[in-house]
Amino acid sequence: MEKYKSLKDHVYDYIAEQILEGNLEPEDKINEAAICEELNISRTPVREALIQLASEGVLHNRARKGFVVRALSEREVKELYVVIGLLDGYAAKSACGQLTEKDLANMSFYVESMDVAIKAANFEMYHMQQTAFHNVYTQKCGNDTLIEQLEKMKSKLLKKSYVDDPEGKTREILLQTNREHRALLELFKRQAGDELFDYLMKVHWNPENAAYDVSK
Repeated sequence: MEKYKSLKDHVYDYIAEQILEGNLEPEDKINEAAICEELNISRTPVREALIQLASEGVLHNRARKGFVVRALSEREVKELYVVIGLLDGYAAKSACGQLTEKDLANMSFYVESMDVAIKAANFEMYHMQQTAFHNVYTQKCGNDTLIEQLEKMKSKLLKKSYVDDPEGKTREILLQTNREHRALLELFKRQAGDELFDYLMKVHWNPENAAYDVSK
C-alpha cells in the first residue's frame, strides 16, 4: 500500500528533487513564496518541510536570510557514503529473491539506457535511469522505514550538474559507475544477497571514491 503523503511531504519531496536536479545549489536561498505559488499551497506546509529539511542537515536556517541549501564538507560526504552503503546494501540483500523476471529485465533496460545516455552526454537522462535502477530493488525490500531513511540520506548529497569536459573524464566516471550497476544486476540474478551487501557497501558506495554528486 502506498504511504499517504501530507502537503508537507509533497513540499519536502519537491525541494529535495530541486536539489538533486541541480536547480538549487549550495548557499542558494529557498524562495518560500515561489514554492507556495508553484505548488498552489499555503505557507504552513512549506515552512514545516523547510524546518524538517533543516533538522536533517539538508538546509541551514540563517538569521535575516532564511533557509539556504547547505554545503557539505568532504568528511560529511564520506560519512554519508558509509551510511548509504549500509542501508542500500541491506535493502538489496532483503530484496534478493523478491525480484521478478520483469524486475530484472527492467534493471537491464536501465543499465543499457544509462550507457546510451552517458555516451550522448545526456546526463539528466542518466540520472533518471540510475534512480529508476535503484528503485526497482529498494521498493521490494519490504521495509518502508528503510526506504524513507535511504531517500533522506541520498537527498543530502547535493548533485551538481555534470559537465561534458573535452577529455571525456565525466563520461568515463559515469561509465565506470554503470559498470558497477551491471555487476549489481548479475548479483541479483544469482540472488547473491551477501555479495550484494558487500559490493554496495565496499565498492559502489566506497567513501574513498565519494564524489560530490549523486552519480550512483
